[in-house]
Amino acid sequence: MGKIYVIGDIHGCYRSLENLFQKIAPSPETDTIIFLGDYIDRGPASKKVVDKIIKIQNDFRQIITLMGNHEQMLLRYLTGRDIDVFLQVGGEQTINSYGLKHPEKNILVPDITLDHIQFFNKLLPYWEDENYIYVHAGLQPGIDLHMQSEDWLFWARERFIHSDYNFGKRIIFGHTHFSKPKIEKNKIGIDTGAVYGGSLTCLILPEMKFVSVKGSRFWPVTSGS
Repeated sequence: MGKIYVIGDIHGCYRSLENLFQKIAPSPETDTIIFLGDYIDRGPASKKVVDKIIKIQNDFRQIITLMGNHEQMLLRYLTGRDIDVFLQVGGEQTINSYGLKHPEKNILVPDITLDHIQFFNKLLPYWEDENYIYVHAGLQPGIDLHMQSEDWLFWARERFIHSDYNFGKRIIFGHTHFSKPKIEKNKIGIDTGAVYGGSLTCLILPEMKFVSVKGSRFWPVTSGS
Protein backbone atom coordinates (compact mmCIF):
# COMPACT_ATOMS: atom_id res chain seq x y z
CA MET A 1 0.00 0.00 0.00
CA GLY A 2 1.35 3.40 -0.97
CA LYS A 3 1.82 6.58 1.03
CA ILE A 4 -0.31 9.72 1.01
CA TYR A 5 1.39 13.06 0.37
CA VAL A 6 -0.68 16.10 1.39
CA ILE A 7 0.60 19.45 0.13
CA GLY A 8 -0.38 22.84 1.55
CA ASP A 9 -1.02 26.24 -0.04
CA ILE A 10 1.37 27.02 -2.92
CA HIS A 11 0.19 30.49 -4.01
CA GLY A 12 2.23 30.73 -7.20
CA CYS A 13 5.49 29.64 -5.57
CA TYR A 14 6.60 27.37 -8.39
CA ARG A 15 10.22 26.98 -7.31
CA SER A 16 9.11 25.84 -3.86
CA LEU A 17 6.74 23.29 -5.40
CA GLU A 18 9.51 21.95 -7.63
CA ASN A 19 11.93 21.70 -4.72
CA LEU A 20 9.34 20.02 -2.49
CA PHE A 21 8.38 17.46 -5.12
CA GLN A 22 12.00 16.55 -5.71
CA LYS A 23 12.52 16.19 -1.97
CA ILE A 24 9.54 13.93 -1.27
CA ALA A 25 9.91 11.90 -4.53
CA PRO A 26 6.52 10.11 -4.46
CA SER A 27 5.86 7.03 -6.60
CA PRO A 28 3.49 7.62 -9.55
CA GLU A 29 2.25 4.04 -9.36
CA THR A 30 1.59 3.50 -5.66
CA ASP A 31 1.36 6.85 -3.86
CA THR A 32 -1.50 9.34 -3.58
CA ILE A 33 -0.99 13.12 -3.87
CA ILE A 34 -3.53 15.44 -2.25
CA PHE A 35 -3.33 19.19 -2.89
CA LEU A 36 -5.32 21.35 -0.44
CA GLY A 37 -5.97 24.30 -2.78
CA ASP A 38 -4.73 27.88 -3.24
CA TYR A 39 -2.40 27.08 -6.13
CA ILE A 40 -2.64 30.63 -7.46
CA ASP A 41 -2.41 34.34 -6.55
CA ARG A 42 0.19 36.46 -4.76
CA GLY A 43 3.25 34.55 -5.96
CA PRO A 44 4.63 35.23 -9.46
CA ALA A 45 4.18 31.84 -11.15
CA SER A 46 0.57 30.68 -10.81
CA LYS A 47 0.41 29.45 -14.40
CA LYS A 48 3.57 27.35 -13.99
CA VAL A 49 2.19 25.89 -10.75
CA VAL A 50 -1.01 24.81 -12.51
CA ASP A 51 1.01 23.44 -15.44
CA LYS A 52 3.02 21.38 -12.96
CA ILE A 53 -0.04 20.01 -11.19
CA ILE A 54 -1.70 19.09 -14.49
CA LYS A 55 1.46 17.20 -15.44
CA ILE A 56 1.34 15.41 -12.09
CA GLN A 57 -2.30 14.51 -12.81
CA ASN A 58 -1.20 12.94 -16.08
CA ASP A 59 1.73 11.07 -14.52
CA PHE A 60 0.21 9.78 -11.27
CA ARG A 61 -2.50 7.18 -10.86
CA GLN A 62 -4.05 8.87 -7.82
CA ILE A 63 -4.07 12.64 -7.35
CA ILE A 64 -6.70 14.70 -5.52
CA THR A 65 -6.94 18.44 -6.15
CA LEU A 66 -9.12 20.49 -3.82
CA MET A 67 -10.66 23.89 -4.34
CA GLY A 68 -9.24 26.81 -2.38
CA ASN A 69 -10.84 30.20 -1.82
CA HIS A 70 -8.46 31.76 -4.35
CA GLU A 71 -9.56 29.36 -7.09
CA GLN A 72 -13.16 30.12 -6.18
CA MET A 73 -12.42 33.84 -6.50
CA LEU A 74 -10.77 33.28 -9.89
CA LEU A 75 -13.83 31.44 -11.20
CA ARG A 76 -16.04 34.25 -9.98
CA TYR A 77 -13.73 36.78 -11.61
CA LEU A 78 -13.96 34.95 -14.94
CA THR A 79 -17.74 35.42 -14.87
CA GLY A 80 -17.46 39.11 -14.05
CA ARG A 81 -18.10 38.88 -10.31
CA ASP A 82 -16.02 40.30 -7.46
CA ILE A 83 -13.41 41.68 -9.85
CA ASP A 84 -11.93 44.22 -7.45
CA VAL A 85 -11.77 41.70 -4.61
CA PHE A 86 -9.86 39.19 -6.71
CA LEU A 87 -7.33 41.78 -7.84
CA GLN A 88 -6.77 43.10 -4.31
CA VAL A 89 -5.88 39.70 -2.79
CA GLY A 90 -3.27 38.67 -5.35
CA GLY A 91 -5.25 38.05 -8.53
CA GLU A 92 -3.22 40.55 -10.48
CA GLN A 93 -0.14 38.36 -10.06
CA THR A 94 -2.11 35.44 -11.47
CA ILE A 95 -3.23 37.48 -14.46
CA ASN A 96 0.36 38.57 -15.08
CA SER A 97 1.57 34.97 -14.93
CA TYR A 98 -0.74 34.15 -17.84
CA GLY A 99 0.85 36.94 -19.85
CA LEU A 100 -2.17 39.22 -19.72
CA LYS A 101 -2.32 42.92 -19.06
CA HIS A 102 -4.06 44.44 -16.09
CA PRO A 103 -7.78 44.48 -16.94
CA GLU A 104 -9.60 47.74 -17.30
CA LYS A 105 -13.21 48.29 -16.29
CA ASN A 106 -14.99 44.95 -16.68
CA ILE A 107 -12.66 43.27 -19.17
CA LEU A 108 -12.26 39.64 -18.12
CA VAL A 109 -9.60 37.02 -18.75
CA PRO A 110 -10.69 34.98 -21.80
CA ASP A 111 -7.26 33.64 -22.75
CA ILE A 112 -6.55 31.12 -19.98
CA THR A 113 -6.08 27.84 -21.83
CA LEU A 114 -8.89 25.30 -21.87
CA ASP A 115 -6.98 22.69 -19.89
CA HIS A 116 -6.48 25.23 -17.10
CA ILE A 117 -10.16 26.24 -17.14
CA GLN A 118 -11.09 22.57 -16.89
CA PHE A 119 -8.62 22.12 -14.06
CA PHE A 120 -10.18 24.92 -12.00
CA ASN A 121 -13.74 23.74 -12.69
CA LYS A 122 -13.02 20.16 -11.63
CA LEU A 123 -11.49 20.97 -8.25
CA LEU A 124 -13.18 19.13 -5.38
CA PRO A 125 -14.66 20.80 -2.27
CA TYR A 126 -13.17 18.14 0.07
CA TRP A 127 -11.88 14.58 0.13
CA GLU A 128 -12.38 11.79 2.65
CA ASP A 129 -10.64 8.47 3.17
CA GLU A 130 -10.77 5.87 5.94
CA ASN A 131 -8.79 7.95 8.41
CA TYR A 132 -8.92 11.64 7.46
CA ILE A 133 -10.98 14.42 5.93
CA TYR A 134 -9.06 16.82 3.70
CA VAL A 135 -10.35 20.35 3.11
CA HIS A 136 -8.93 23.72 2.18
CA ALA A 137 -10.13 25.86 5.09
CA GLY A 138 -12.29 23.95 7.58
CA LEU A 139 -15.61 22.41 8.56
CA GLN A 140 -18.56 23.66 10.53
CA PRO A 141 -18.97 21.75 13.81
CA GLY A 142 -22.17 19.71 14.08
CA ILE A 143 -22.90 19.74 10.34
CA ASP A 144 -22.73 16.59 8.21
CA LEU A 145 -19.76 16.58 5.82
CA HIS A 146 -22.01 16.47 2.76
CA MET A 147 -23.99 19.47 4.01
CA GLN A 148 -21.01 21.78 4.59
CA SER A 149 -21.25 25.22 2.96
CA GLU A 150 -18.64 26.71 0.67
CA ASP A 151 -18.13 29.50 3.22
CA TRP A 152 -16.76 26.95 5.68
CA LEU A 153 -15.01 24.66 3.19
CA PHE A 154 -13.10 27.48 1.48
CA TRP A 155 -13.08 30.35 3.98
CA ALA A 156 -13.36 29.08 7.57
CA ARG A 157 -10.76 30.36 9.96
CA GLU A 158 -10.94 31.11 13.70
CA ARG A 159 -14.26 29.39 14.42
CA PHE A 160 -12.90 26.15 12.96
CA ILE A 161 -9.33 26.51 14.21
CA HIS A 162 -10.40 27.11 17.81
CA SER A 163 -13.01 24.35 17.81
CA ASP A 164 -12.33 21.12 19.68
CA TYR A 165 -15.29 19.42 18.00
CA ASN A 166 -14.80 15.75 17.10
CA PHE A 167 -15.61 15.43 13.39
CA GLY A 168 -15.26 11.65 13.54
CA LYS A 169 -11.99 11.82 11.63
CA ARG A 170 -9.01 14.12 11.91
CA ILE A 171 -9.19 17.12 9.56
CA ILE A 172 -6.18 18.08 7.44
CA PHE A 173 -6.45 21.64 6.18
CA GLY A 174 -4.63 24.63 4.72
CA HIS A 175 -5.79 28.25 4.21
CA THR A 176 -4.61 29.68 7.55
CA HIS A 177 -0.85 29.88 7.70
CA PHE A 178 1.24 28.97 10.71
CA SER A 179 4.97 29.19 11.31
CA LYS A 180 4.99 25.40 11.64
CA PRO A 181 2.29 22.74 11.19
CA LYS A 182 -0.54 23.08 13.71
CA ILE A 183 -1.12 19.67 15.27
CA GLU A 184 -4.18 19.05 17.40
CA LYS A 185 -6.13 15.91 18.25
CA ASN A 186 -8.96 16.79 15.84
CA LYS A 187 -7.09 18.69 13.11
CA ILE A 188 -3.74 19.34 11.41
CA GLY A 189 -2.99 22.60 9.60
CA ILE A 190 -0.17 22.48 7.05
CA ASP A 191 -0.19 25.93 5.42
CA THR A 192 3.18 27.24 6.57
CA GLY A 193 3.17 30.44 4.54
CA ALA A 194 5.35 29.72 1.49
CA VAL A 195 4.34 32.96 -0.23
CA TYR A 196 5.02 34.98 2.94
CA GLY A 197 8.62 33.80 3.18
CA GLY A 198 7.79 30.77 5.30
CA SER A 199 7.83 27.28 3.85
CA LEU A 200 5.84 24.91 1.67
CA THR A 201 4.94 21.81 3.65
CA CYS A 202 3.95 18.26 2.79
CA LEU A 203 2.45 15.85 5.32
CA ILE A 204 3.30 12.23 4.57
CA LEU A 205 0.86 9.62 5.81
CA PRO A 206 0.52 7.21 7.52
CA GLU A 207 3.82 7.93 9.32
CA MET A 208 2.80 11.52 10.12
CA LYS A 209 6.04 12.97 8.74
CA PHE A 210 6.34 16.63 7.76
CA VAL A 211 8.65 17.71 4.94
CA SER A 212 9.14 21.42 4.19
CA VAL A 213 11.11 23.54 1.76
CA LYS A 214 11.84 27.24 1.91
CA GLY A 215 9.36 29.69 0.41
CA SER A 216 9.89 33.26 -0.79
CA ARG A 217 8.38 36.48 0.52
CA PHE A 218 6.24 37.53 -2.43
CA TRP A 219 3.42 38.93 -0.31
CA PRO A 220 3.26 40.75 3.03
CA VAL A 221 2.13 38.68 5.99
CA THR A 222 -1.55 39.29 6.68
CA SER A 223 -4.39 37.48 8.40
CA GLY A 224 -6.73 38.07 5.47
CA SER A 225 -7.85 36.02 2.47
